[in-house]
Amino acid sequence: MGSNAEEGQAKQQIPLLTPYQMGNFHLSHRVVLAPLTRQRSFGNVPQPHAVLYYSQRATKGGLLVTEATGVNDTAQGYPDTPGIWTKEQVEAWKPIVDAVHAKGTVFFCQIWHVGRVSNTGFQPNGKAPISSTDKEMAPQLRSNGLDTAQFSPPRRLTIEEIPEIVNDFRIAARNAIEAGFDGVEVHGAHGYLIEQFLKDQCNDRTDQYGGSLENRCRFALEVVEAVSGEIGADRVGIRLSPFANYMECGDSNPKALGLCMVEALNKHGILYCHMVEPRMKTVGEKVECPDSLVPIRKAFKGTFIAAGGYDREDGNKAIAENRADLVAFGRHFLANPDLPKRFFLNAPLNKYNRETFYTPDPVLGYTDYPFLEETA
Repeated sequence: MGSNAEEGQAKQQIPLLTPYQMGNFHLSHRVVLAPLTRQRSFGNVPQPHAVLYYSQRATKGGLLVTEATGVNDTAQGYPDTPGIWTKEQVEAWKPIVDAVHAKGTVFFCQIWHVGRVSNTGFQPNGKAPISSTDKEMAPQLRSNGLDTAQFSPPRRLTIEEIPEIVNDFRIAARNAIEAGFDGVEVHGAHGYLIEQFLKDQCNDRTDQYGGSLENRCRFALEVVEAVSGEIGADRVGIRLSPFANYMECGDSNPKALGLCMVEALNKHGILYCHMVEPRMKTVGEKVECPDSLVPIRKAFKGTFIAAGGYDREDGNKAIAENRADLVAFGRHFLANPDLPKRFFLNAPLNKYNRETFYTPDPVLGYTDYPFLEETA
């Protein structure tokens, strides 16, 4: 028996390393790079150092999702996050996409708008950030544990303005395809603009975008419809975190919200739903909880990606028990560019360094995590 056959047999025994057909995309394994904000896109333009970062993590038949990428000039709330609303940004993404495709990898661009998770310093002409609401957020300690983020009082979007934002998502999706991406993931999680409409702790509107569950889901579904209409539903995913409470954005009935969304998404026939596990209440905080994504997973007809605090063992378990089709890894993939190989060999993992997650250095904590030593 040749070594390739042996390797193939071994992979069959590791659920995360089995092949999977995601719509039109043939994946050779189920280990996905989760979208990770890295804050190294100076002036909101993707940089040449991202070519190495993403291509290091690219494998034949793998799926990578980019860091969250702004849809317009009001979408920013963090320093040096990339955008995809200008020609310059689209052109800057092209060599990054080409490098990932050269490895035979499927590459999706996550498109976002932060909404009120911003301040006037990030906004054009120092205007107020936009949101579903005009409720202000308290200052928050940043994920690095060092800086405090200050948020400006947001301005509530008028009904007339909402279609403009929906259209910005549509154009961002078109731009992503022009840049060469295989599709887009709409960021509907973690307390950003779409979730500011979805969640009843934040959304206090009394018009057709607020109140009932259907009304709160309206904006998210209008974005999905517009993006799907532009590039095809078979190239569209969405990330949701109904159970999480990020950025003062919790919900009184997260299970109902999750089910309402996936049942509506089924009508649009989108490619995948990427959902954050209930155990992740806030960034990096894993807690025991009785809630489960299983009822939502069962209700959704497309590919289901689970994320949030996974390691090799419980990732394998999630696939083996059919609780997910794919599993997204963030911090472990950040620190282990060859994560699928390490999972195959059950090799030890590099430890991630939280202090360099968001620093602007183009190498340190970005492209300098070591690969496994190649054995002779």
